[in-house]
Amino acid sequence: MRDSREPRTVRRLTGIATAAALATAGLVAGAGSSNAAPAAAPGVHLVTTHGQVQRVETHGRHGVVPLKGSAHRTAARPAAGGGDLVYGGGPVQHQVTVYLVFWGNQWDSDGNGVQQYETDLFNGLGTGQDTWSTVTSQYTDSSGAGPAFNGAVLGGTWVDDSAAAPGSAAQADIAAEANVGAQHFGVSGTDAQIVVMSPSGTSPDGFPNSGFCAWHDWNGTVSYTNMPYVLDAGSGCGANSVGGQLDGFSIVEGHEYAESLTDPEPSSGWVASDGEENGDLCAWQNLAAVSLPTGSFAMQPTWSNAAGGCAMSS
Repeated sequence: MRDSREPRTVRRLTGIATAAALATAGLVAGAGSSNAAPAAAPGVHLVTTHGQVQRVETHGRHGVVPLKGSAHRTAARPAAGGGDLVYGGGPVQHQVTVYLVFWGNQWDSDGNGVQQYETDLFNGLGTGQDTWSTVTSQYTDSSGAGPAFNGAVLGGTWVDDSAAAPGSAAQADIAAEANVGAQHFGVSGTDAQIVVMSPSGTSPDGFPNSGFCAWHDWNGTVSYTNMPYVLDAGSGCGANSVGGQLDGFSIVEGHEYAESLTDPEPSSGWVASDGEENGDLCAWQNLAAVSLPTGSFAMQPTWSNAAGGCAMSS
């Protein structure tokens, strides 16, 4: 397992409930082809992974990035009552930190340079040159604070190459891998984002036939994103939209990152009346390059209540 943090730290996964303990608590796993069995409560699953049993929650696909060219918003949405996003009483992310989990030993070969591209993106976001992320700072929660940026948001990267990533992971499997990543980095709570990056040739949650490029959710422990290998969908997920074949990895992941900032426990944060989030309202519109200290990255705008429309900078 390769970890970008220095010095290299190997963490033993702890605090994971055993099957016996979960059964005692009344959470009894059943059989399932995805290895993810629903437990007693709706949306609660037990997933065996890395030799342990993970208890995770699933709440659906939130902030879905639709395939480009499918039914999606094509024009900026007019502001309603001074702004389309309404606060639902839940948390937003404050001092956000993003952790990239490259799932599976397929990532030991990365001829397209996706790992470096995503690492550079998040080492640039949050810096003083980043006025794209700060559009979200206007969205505060009940504490009165919104997302704040005081340096690169990247907290670490990890290639989980202990085994191959599954060819067709279910949502609960992705949620469990996010838990494994959170435990690896020793993080939890609403300020952390785990991005589960699946390798080429896999179909996490039915990608791309399910009609999406990515989505995000809350698994009961941490905010996480299902980030497929969007290059496999070509221009349908943004390849060569602005400057190169990897454009989709920044456009699509940037969309989910911004939505996780303002709605980490969907849909209790800032959400429009029809359920859309800040990235959804501007999906595939006015794509452009954003210049960061670590390079130039293709991005979409996000919704700004203050501007009454989609904005690329604050």
